[in-house]
Amino acid sequence: MLSAEDLTSFDNDGFVVVGPVLDTDLIDKLRERFGRLFRGDFETGTAPDEVNWLEGESDPTLTRQICNAWKTDRLIAATVLDARFGKAVARLAGWPGARMAQDNVIWKPPGAKSLGFHRDNAYLAWYTPQEMCSCWIALDDTTASGGTLELARGSHHWPTEADPHGEFHAPDDYRSTVAAAAETAGAELDIVALELRAGEAAFHHGWAWHGSGPNRSGAHRRALVLHCASSEARFNRSGFGSGNGPVYSRYARLCDDEMDENHFPILWRHDGYRTPGI
Repeated sequence: MLSAEDLTSFDNDGFVVVGPVLDTDLIDKLRERFGRLFRGDFETGTAPDEVNWLEGESDPTLTRQICNAWKTDRLIAATVLDARFGKAVARLAGWPGARMAQDNVIWKPPGAKSLGFHRDNAYLAWYTPQEMCSCWIALDDTTASGGTLELARGSHHWPTEADPHGEFHAPDDYRSTVAAAAETAGAELDIVALELRAGEAAFHHGWAWHGSGPNRSGAHRRALVLHCASSEARFNRSGFGSGNGPVYSRYARLCDDEMDENHFPILWRHDGYRTPGI
């Protein structure tokens, strides 16, 4: 899935585009599952960890998002738990293996508002090492006017911060946080709007600033995202109260800090290990 040039681009820019990684038949089936999920139709009977939008209840102008749909839909699970993605993420991040931290099902229909620029790692004080590497898979052709994923080139090299800041859902100025960060870092702000074909993927670093603007096109923008941690990651109890720790610290065990593979499965590891059953 990755060439030597891809690894170099990732190191330099904080992201790289590859693909296609999914075939057309699978893409069509995944789009159909999106409709079910946002109606609250959960195939396995297990609810996702976070549901930020439901049909008939939520603001239709907001971007629709669900976290950990793999727990509730077998087709989503078969896609995001693929060992190919785990191996690719581990290579890019320099880890011995990769485990699922969470997935995202994201749907931005025409007219939907923006998602604010942020850095994933800033939300992750609840585990250590506090690192994430993500794979953003387009299920529709994306355009700059359609609210595609935007990344600030090279921003993973800027100084890091302890806590997330800024509004994530529908901020008035979705780029204000990254503009302030660039000024603080004394860096030139180079924002790249990724125009991908359906089935292509963008891998990005956990410290890379990213967000997306409003969908001003007449087309839907659906994406499936894997957010991975190192296979060696462990809970950090001192960080449970920050970022999204209050959501995922519920899976911590009483007697140790191991991350239970029932909730954070290992997709690929250099010795050939993979969580049984996935």
